[in-house]
Amino acid sequence: MHTTTGADHDRPGEGFGILSWHDGDDVRHLNRELSWLQFNERVLTLAEGERLPLLERVRFAAIFQSNLDEFFQVRVAGLRELVAADVAGENPDGLTPTEQLTAIRTIAAELSKRHARVFRDELRPRLAEAGIVVCDVADLDEAAREHLDTRFEQEVFPVLTPLAVDPAHPFPYISDLSTNLAVLVRADHEEPRFARVKIPPVLPRFLRLDADRFVPLEQVIAAHLDRLFEGLEVVEHHVFRLTRNADVEVEADDADDLLEALETELDRRRFGRVVRLEVEPTISERVLRLLLRELEITRDDVVAVPGPLDLTGLSDLADLDRPPLQLPAFTPTTQPRLTSPAGEDLDLFAVLREGDVLVQHPYDSFATSVQALLETAAADPRVLAVKITLYRTSGADSPVIRALLDAARAGKQVVALVEVKARFDEETNIEWARTLEEAGVHVAYGVVGLKTHTKVALVVRAEDAGIRRYSHIGTGNYNDVTARVYEDLGLLTADDDLGSDLSDLFNVLTGYSRRSTYRRLLVAPPTLRPRILELIDGERRAPDGRIVAKLNSLTDAEVIEALYAAARDGVEIDLIVRGICCLRPGVPGLSETIRVRSIVGRYLEHSRIYRFGRGPDRVTHLIGSADLMPRNLDRRVEAVTDVDDPELTDRLDEILEVLLADDLLAWELGGDTVWRRTPVTDGVDAHAVLQQRARRRSRRTEPAASDLPSAAVTDVVEGSLHTRGAPDA
Repeated sequence: MHTTTGADHDRPGEGFGILSWHDGDDVRHLNRELSWLQFNERVLTLAEGERLPLLERVRFAAIFQSNLDEFFQVRVAGLRELVAADVAGENPDGLTPTEQLTAIRTIAAELSKRHARVFRDELRPRLAEAGIVVCDVADLDEAAREHLDTRFEQEVFPVLTPLAVDPAHPFPYISDLSTNLAVLVRADHEEPRFARVKIPPVLPRFLRLDADRFVPLEQVIAAHLDRLFEGLEVVEHHVFRLTRNADVEVEADDADDLLEALETELDRRRFGRVVRLEVEPTISERVLRLLLRELEITRDDVVAVPGPLDLTGLSDLADLDRPPLQLPAFTPTTQPRLTSPAGEDLDLFAVLREGDVLVQHPYDSFATSVQALLETAAADPRVLAVKITLYRTSGADSPVIRALLDAARAGKQVVALVEVKARFDEETNIEWARTLEEAGVHVAYGVVGLKTHTKVALVVRAEDAGIRRYSHIGTGNYNDVTARVYEDLGLLTADDDLGSDLSDLFNVLTGYSRRSTYRRLLVAPPTLRPRILELIDGERRAPDGRIVAKLNSLTDAEVIEALYAAARDGVEIDLIVRGICCLRPGVPGLSETIRVRSIVGRYLEHSRIYRFGRGPDRVTHLIGSADLMPRNLDRRVEAVTDVDDPELTDRLDEILEVLLADDLLAWELGGDTVWRRTPVTDGVDAHAVLQQRARRRSRRTEPAASDLPSAAVTDVVEGSLHTRGAPDA
């Protein structure tokens, strides 16, 4: 295997050029795991760079840490299981699990060091200059130390539990993602003994000393170890943090009671195999050896981080009320067709009978669109049934859950397909499933052997002309919280064919129906993969083939090979891939007409748009829940719909045009497999442009001519991309 890394880390954005073949010139499929690390490096550069306000940089430092934690919990853990089972694997990139782990360890360790350095050398000093001081206990003056002593006694000491290790006390269980102090203590003339002190997760990661000063919690505890081990000498102490295998696999066809089986697996998750041990470089050899022995890991699993461990807690600092240090707040607007004259109630069903509505969150409000549909359905006496798929919700105050409960209490037929295997939301979804069942909602858990990832809702209403169906088909979860930061699309429609399709789909999800064909929906697994391949092939055969796709991840080998074949026949292809991309663009003879870019900024690009052909008569637009990954195409229930209303397709084209014209948030993947920032020419921030356009739409004003995409930008979607213009920001 050949790997190269951007060595000049003083220039953020050079990135990791990761090749995933023994001979770099022959690479056709980039490795999924290494591509994901490249994505998280793009996140890290937002903390390193100067383009964002200070607290936004701090927020991205926290996001980087959280992302990397989950990567080890799931992806690295999965590779470790393959190695333990002596499974070689058949990855398209050709790397064995062992080779992948070797590369991951090297790259992840370097990223972790960069992350620690940016906090220590950039963010922490800048925060201090701005009056937000993250200080060390050792640097506090006497008055501050006395105040800290009082705070420790009142707030910290009562929740601490030191655990000794000796013949009467076995080595304690160390929970996943917990930060701990390894302490060696001794009585007079005795050998040192080991004790573990867990940093309580119920307390703030950074203890607020006063209005402007914060102290890392582990330092507060370390400074008061004499209170925990009275009468003993504290010989040494060191901070360490553990990551365990947190993946959960439950085969529904093997479980008589899916909820009970899943709860058992969640208990096992807490005791999963250790996959990473983070330590400070100053840890002593004897303490490290003890941890390796007791945790049953090797030095390959150790990451030495030169700075505070667990910087996910930086999110608390990022949320401080300091507007000058943050991006300007944006209030989502109401889509113009979903507004009504002052003092008048909106007849949402009448609006949808007049025509489809497309919303884009967070620019268009979730509350006045998707949430409003469900709340209206719950209150409307003519509504007979509400059906929905739930993958992730926002917790105890979820307005979506409240609407379903209200509908059930009103006597309506309510069906909720709850995906209880949604990773890291399993416990929340189990709780909601039981709450919904107790309220009379018909709860189902999907098709045996498949995870249900669709984002669809169906409202059935009795009207004078007969039964009518109203539908929502989206790209994101029914989650009002993430809808403020995740960019997603949703189609609200009264279309008969789509309504009938959703009725058929829910029968598949909740019953024994084996329907595999639909009128307008593309459903994975039966119809989505073949249709995507058919559309790619159609552009390959066309004299002026054109493909533009926006998605989260592209890993499917069959789809990648189809795109390569189309490129060899001259099809112009632009891919906007936020995260993982296993396709290698711009390679002569293989993919020279394919360009790949990634948009990383204040909003997480989450929607999927697939556009095939050139307009006006030969274009297909698709939106839905599916990325182009084997799991989405083959192992999940996904729903994708075509969009054919000219006004709505123009809106989709506008979104793609803005994203392809962006040169402030965008990165481009080169044929050498290195991600680089797009050169700044016009200063286009796609998120700022789309915010501005949402505000203008909400005022129902006709946009000025200068605000429409230029002819050059229209060519971004319709024609060649070798010359790009920019929309008026």
